[in-house]
Amino acid sequence: MAAFKEIVTKAIIGKGKKYFKNSYTINTESKPTTVLGCWVINHKFKGYKSGEKIGVDGSYDINIWYSYDNDSKTTVVSKKIDYNDLFNVKIKENADLTSDTDVIVRTLKQPTCSKVNIENDGVISFDIEKELGVEIVGETKMKIAIEEDEEPWDEIEDEMDEEIEKEIENNIEEKYI
Repeated sequence: MAAFKEIVTKAIIGKGKKYFKNSYTINTESKPTTVLGCWVINHKFKGYKSGEKIGVDGSYDINIWYSYDNDSKTTVVSKKIDYNDLFNVKIKENADLTSDTDVIVRTLKQPTCSKVNIENDGVISFDIEKELGVEIVGETKMKIAIEEDEEPWDEIEDEMDEEIEKEIENNIEEKYI
């Protein structure tokens, strides 16, 4: 019959992912004719525990390249976008969210611009899509089966025989020190 022991260890006690699609606008100095490109750079984020939820604070820069004056000139407009997203991460059984936990946030899909439209009076609207994954690492208990029988010890024998012992004695110089 196997005995059981409980071990307290750090493990992933909650895990989840969430897809986000947000719409934004940006003002331009000149009335755009055509949007030539849109890209997102410098994505930074940090996760934290907020009561029973997990929060993620982050930011990224959006750059939109557009033409104006009937496609005769181009420029780039930039905007820093800050975000704060909340997750309801399901916690596994036997896990304690109130103890010391670490929040690990990963970007599963980098923020990308999925849609860009030119609105009235030099305003460009655009959609940003991203997917974030959250892991909560905390203390949890696990049961393991143990064996009561101790494994026998292996006998270790030196490989020294009489011949080697005599050789060592003959090579000892007593007047060394």
